[in-house]
Amino acid sequence: MPEDSHQQLWEDTCTQLRELLNEDTYDRWIAGIIPLSLENNTLKLGVSNDIFCEWLTTNYKAVIREKAEQIRGHQVKVEFESGHVPEDSDEADGGQEEQASSQASDFTFPEFTARNHDRQMAANPEVAYNKRFTFDNFVVGENSKFAHAASSAVAKSPGRAYNPLFIHGGTGMGKTHLLQAIAQDVLQNDSRKKVEYLTSEEFANHFINALQERKLPQFREHFRNISTLLIDDVHFFNGKEQLQEEFFHTFNSLYNRHKQIVLTSDKPPHEIGGLEKRLVSRFEWGLTTEILAPNFETRLAILRKKHADHNVAIDEDILTFLADRIKSNIRRLEGALIRLVSYVSMTGIDITAEKAQELLRPILEEESTKSLTVEQIQKAVADHYDIRLADMTSKRRPKNIAFPRQVAMYLCRTMTEHSSPAIADSFNRNHATILHATAAVENKMASDLQFRHTIGKLKRNLYT
Repeated sequence: MPEDSHQQLWEDTCTQLRELLNEDTYDRWIAGIIPLSLENNTLKLGVSNDIFCEWLTTNYKAVIREKAEQIRGHQVKVEFESGHVPEDSDEADGGQEEQASSQASDFTFPEFTARNHDRQMAANPEVAYNKRFTFDNFVVGENSKFAHAASSAVAKSPGRAYNPLFIHGGTGMGKTHLLQAIAQDVLQNDSRKKVEYLTSEEFANHFINALQERKLPQFREHFRNISTLLIDDVHFFNGKEQLQEEFFHTFNSLYNRHKQIVLTSDKPPHEIGGLEKRLVSRFEWGLTTEILAPNFETRLAILRKKHADHNVAIDEDILTFLADRIKSNIRRLEGALIRLVSYVSMTGIDITAEKAQELLRPILEEESTKSLTVEQIQKAVADHYDIRLADMTSKRRPKNIAFPRQVAMYLCRTMTEHSSPAIADSFNRNHATILHATAAVENKMASDLQFRHTIGKLKRNLYT
């Protein structure tokens, strides 16, 4: 392919990306990119503004580069350049002034109130609350007792009990359930409240749309005049400086007027990499609480409650089998139960232990990886890089030892349920070292395709 065929390379890359990404994601982030040049194996792509550069670099640069390399047959460097607008856009047609003078009524968000909630459910189900996510449907165990009590208190006295409330825990532990339970409870107590629940990615999308449409004042007016703001998965703000700046001011505005803020993340605030210190500080102003993995008794109680919602009989022995074998998170536990219930509904055949194992084999195999130990990972990495196992915990720092040690730390952080401090203890380091190692490995994976394959191979070996 000749050096100047940037248009053709980008068209072929887009074809690959369309197959990989869903339609909405492609149209929102990829469709508006303009191919500028291809020189010295560097594909330069034009986008409208700096935040698009930042967003694409963080979220899609690696996959764009990978697809371009597959098409071209060798390494391709991808760079983004702001200040380029598609010819058929409003800005290219001189529509900036018209957009800037648009009224706030043109920039709308779903208003979550009890009066129109049922209508929203039918018209816009993707932003409506899940009616199953209530406090009554939440099974409280030792793992979640404090988080549940704090959430209930916030719902009864928003802006006065704990503000902000920050809930953290692993995937599928019930954070979203509690967040939506708070929102629905607040509205049930006072339907006039202006409650906004959304994921951090949705918040980011609204912000970027406001930038594109030159409607930041309307965006700010909307989000800074909310009585209860609930944001899911704030670890998504990692490394997005302009987005963090905007949320910082939104947080301050709401907090200073005693409006309730509830946030969730997969990590406590101080462990979220790429988060400004001032945001970390504010996230920790109120109450921070963790939801841990449920114990056996709680898992069985959850299964019994979910089983009661289905008009299908599953033996108690099968429920006990599920509770014993699936320990990592509640979402996977519920998914396993639904699979068994669906089988019985379709076939009318009772589930045996053997049949349950057959139907749930992929889930059970994946679950078995959750039992990985730090020692197993250390040994696998030491073997791969041909160093001594003792080097994983030694104070020696030559590059041929220090980097494999970082790889092992990264794999422990991403493949086990251990916290950063616990992993740090296993390496005779502090938890800041674990966070630094994780970031270093992730950065190298983003820029080095061969290293990314090495990490994939290590993971596959550990899985098996």
